[in-house]
This record gives sequence, C-alpha cells and structure tokens, in this order.
Amino acid sequence: MKLLRIIPDDTTFGFMNFRSISFPISAFLSVVSVVTFLMIGLNFGIDFTGGTLIEMKALSGKADIAAVRSATSDLAVGDVEVQEFGNQGEVSLRFGLQPGGDKGQPAVVERVRGTFSANYEFRRVEVVGPRVSGELVQSGILGVVLSVLAVLVYLWFRFEWQFAVGAVIATLHDLVLTIGFFAVTQIEFNMTSIAAILTIVGYSLNDTVVVFDRIRELLRKYKRLPIANLLDLSINTTLSRTVMTSMTTSLALLALVLFGGSVIKSFSYAMIFGVVIGTYSSIFIAAPVLIYLGARIAAEANDTEAPVTDAAAKTK
Repeated sequence: MKLLRIIPDDTTFGFMNFRSISFPISAFLSVVSVVTFLMIGLNFGIDFTGGTLIEMKALSGKADIAAVRSATSDLAVGDVEVQEFGNQGEVSLRFGLQPGGDKGQPAVVERVRGTFSANYEFRRVEVVGPRVSGELVQSGILGVVLSVLAVLVYLWFRFEWQFAVGAVIATLHDLVLTIGFFAVTQIEFNMTSIAAILTIVGYSLNDTVVVFDRIRELLRKYKRLPIANLLDLSINTTLSRTVMTSMTTSLALLALVLFGGSVIKSFSYAMIFGVVIGTYSSIFIAAPVLIYLGARIAAEANDTEAPVTDAAAKTK
C-alpha cells in the first residue's frame, strides 16, 4: 500500500537562500507590532479591565443561550460575555465596568435581576475591580516570562548554547508578532489569550526542537558540508512532518473558529496565527541564526568522533 506523501522525500528546497529576506521582514513586523502595542494597546477583556460576573441557573433545567444573549444586548450595558458552563442550565454573564463609579456596578446587577429573575435563579454575583485586574495582568506576564526562561535553561542543557539562543530568538519573535496581532486586530485579550500565547510558545518550540535534533545529527555526519547546505538538508528531511503537523493542527483550529462561538474566539484566531508564525520561525528564523552564531565551529570543537564521510559530496 502506497503511503500518502504531501512532501516528496527528495525535496531540496534552498530555505537558507531566503534568510536575507526573512530577517528584514521579521524585523519590520516586530517593530510594527511593538509600535502598534505602544500606540494603540490591547483590547483587554473583563478579566483584565474589571467588571461584574453573574452566575445563574435556569429554573426549567435548560438554559436558552440565544435568548439570554438577545436579552443582555437589549440592556445596553456594553459588551457582555454569555457562556454556558457546569451542569445543564447554568449560565455565566460577564459585564464590563459601567459608568458611574461604585454605583454603576450594582445598578447593572439590578437590571439583570429584573430581566432574568422570573426564569433563572441567581447563584453568584461578583464585582472584579481594577486592582484585581492589574494583578491578573502581572500574573499573565510573569507566566509567559517564566516559561521562556524555563525553555532557555532546558535547551541550554540539551543542545549547545547556539541552539538555545536560536530557539529563544524564534520564540520571542513569535511572542512579539502574536501580541502585535492582538493589537492590530483588536480582538479581545482575555485569560484564554494568555493560554493561546503559552500554547503557541510550546508549539513553536516543539517544531524548532525537531529541526534542531536533525541539524545536530547531520552536523556529526556531514562534517565537510557547508553549514547553509546542511541546514537546508535538515529542514527538507523534516519538512513532511512539519507540514503534516501544521495542517492537522490548523484543521482542528478552523473547526474551533467556525463552531466554537465567541467565548473562545480570541484563543482560536490567535492559535491559527501562531501555527503559521511558529512554523515560519522554526524554518526561517531559528535555523538561519545558527549560521551567524557559529554552530558548525562549535560542533567541530566539541566533536572528537571519527573520520569524515564522503556522503557530503553527494549532497552538494
């Protein structure tokens, strides 16, 4: 039985020839992302700006989410997140901070009670202030920073330092562009967005480590092959796996975009963007960086194994 091959086994695409283009493009996009973030900022959701959380349960045992969304839009209280959770019939409502200071939040709660009290039992009412929201921002940033540092330490021990630096540069590239994506599109940035960013970091690093493993293997095998040719060979031999992983992940995320609803909209869109950027960075950022960091010289200095093979000549 013949296996499906999206990418031929004998692919010899010259990825390293594009490093003179990919680096300036990535640098430009990174600057645009930072400027957009500083000038426009993120569209923070209720998790970060503060607001009111109301949890209620349908007296009939089954909640009509469409009717609840329609009723909350008629309240004219701004953006409202309506989500079904827990057991059947339980619904959570999230309202942004209302004008009027401390008196504005109880007022919206009373309006919601007047609208839904006939059909729903109110289980929980909680007001999240700006102070709590600021702590969430700090916790989210700290989580991302610690994850990147942990990855740096792991890669430093698993590979030579050149590989660790290359992986971190690619990861920071993905983080900056993802934040820029949120700033440009103004998609709501909430706690699921933090989860998306951390997932993107993991996805990008997984792809990068696969390529790096092959590079390290071929560095010891083809000792006379120029480093640019060796990187191309490494990427081409892992290209089929990279494409298949990206395609299957994208199909799953596309289903979330189409059928997941507004609750996970920011997560779904960010993840699709992250899969594209993560795949791009592992090929056009992480690998070419090794040329400038002297990965070939470091490998030859650390490797005392036997003679050179003649296979390199056949791959030129």
